[in-house]
Amino acid sequence: MSQELSIRPLTQDAFKPFGQVIEADPATMRLINGGTTERFHALGTAETLGEGASVILNIFRGQPRRFPYSVDMMERHPFGSQSFHPLQYRPWLVVVAEDEGGKPGQPVVFLARGDQGVNYRANVWHHPLMAIGGVSDFLVVDRAGPGHNLEEHFFSEPYVIPEFQL
Repeated sequence: MSQELSIRPLTQDAFKPFGQVIEADPATMRLINGGTTERFHALGTAETLGEGASVILNIFRGQPRRFPYSVDMMERHPFGSQSFHPLQYRPWLVVVAEDEGGKPGQPVVFLARGDQGVNYRANVWHHPLMAIGGVSDFLVVDRAGPGHNLEEHFFSEPYVIPEFQL
């Protein structure tokens, strides 16, 4: 005879023997990207081998951008990749640029579907999170550890993403 399994609420404490529950925790929230994004920092840590560095899991809550939009800066992470995975089925923008002598070249803008995430390789110039159409949560896999893993470049003249319709 089979034993019936009961369904329990998923909580941090109940799940602790098995891993980590990834959910927005207000105690970890920091404003980033000029106040347009709430970062729920270090909500979990992926298991990794190696000294010093680790992989962390975050939820970023992006405020929708308004258009036309001025792309006046780009950033990159020299010591690790960074991936973004939307948690709602909502399109979003991905803005990247090739490196030109230690600075980003002309940005390229991609419209990502709500079921598409990206993983930026280490040292790839990209714009901070660009939610569109509504407040959007993203699971972000990032690097933590020694070294300053953020470099920013501010354009002397911004690029503009014009008004557009989804």
